[in-house]
Amino acid sequence: MVFIDAMLDSTGPTVLQRSHGLARIMLGSRGLIDLAQAGSAKVMMPHVVGKCPEIVFLNTSGGMASGDRLEYHVGMQAGCRAVATTQTAERAYRANDCPARAQIRLTLGAGSWLDWLPQETILFDGARLERMTRVDLGPGAGCMLLEMIVLGRQAMGERLSHLHLHDRREIWQGGRIIHHDALSLSDAALPRLQDPAVLNGAKAMATLAVIASHAPDLLGCARAVLDEPGVTAAASAPPGRLILRLLASDGWPLRRQINRLLGALRPDPLPRIWQV
Repeated sequence: MVFIDAMLDSTGPTVLQRSHGLARIMLGSRGLIDLAQAGSAKVMMPHVVGKCPEIVFLNTSGGMASGDRLEYHVGMQAGCRAVATTQTAERAYRANDCPARAQIRLTLGAGSWLDWLPQETILFDGARLERMTRVDLGPGAGCMLLEMIVLGRQAMGERLSHLHLHDRREIWQGGRIIHHDALSLSDAALPRLQDPAVLNGAKAMATLAVIASHAPDLLGCARAVLDEPGVTAAASAPPGRLILRLLASDGWPLRRQINRLLGALRPDPLPRIWQV
C-alpha cells in the first residue's frame, strides 16, 4: 500500500521525460559501411534502383520539446555520392524551460558529394530550438544544403508571440571555415518580422546553398526558375558558392519553388520520400 500511495502522490515536483536520439551512418564506395541508432533517432536507406543512394532520418518522438536532444551524423568515404533527407517535417513545440537542441554533422571524404535536403522545420508558438549543422569537406568534395523554416502552424492561423531560435550552419575545408550562415530569432525580433527589410510578413523562409568550385556557374540556371507565385527569392554567387534566399506567405508555395530549384540544379530526381 505504501508503494501505491507513492505512485499516486502529486505533491512532489513533476519531472517530464525527455527525448534523446542519435543516428549515425557511414557510406563507402560499395555502399553502407556502418549504421548506429539510439533513442528517438532512426536512419534508413530505402532501396532505390539506378538512382543516387538515399539516406532518410526519422525522429520517432514526433517533434522536439524543452530539453530534447537530437543528433544526425553522415560520414562518406572518398568518391561517394548520396542524398540525405528527413522522413517528414520536424516540429519544434512550445518549451517553458531549456531549449531543444539538434546537431547535424556531415563529414565528406575527398571528391565526395552530399545533398542535405531535410524537410521543413515548423516552429510552434513558444518554441525554443538551438540547432547546429557542421559540414567537413575533404579535398574536392562538395555539397548542397537546404534549410526551410515555417513560422507557426498555418492551417490553424497560429501567430508567434514567443520564440527562441538559434540556427547555425558551418562548412569547413582544409581546417578553415569556407561558409557560415546563422539565423537568430527571439521575442524582441518578432514585431520587426513584418518590416519590408526583414521578412515583410512572410511566414516561411528557406536558404539553399551549393558549395563547390562549379557552384557560381549555376547562377543563371537558378535565377531562371525563381518565378513561383507567392515566393520572393534572390540568388548570389560568390567564389565557390551559390546562395539562394527565399520568402513565402506559407509553406506550400515555398515547397513548390524549392522543388523546381532542385530539379534545375540537381541531376537526380527528388528524394522518394518527398514524392506526394
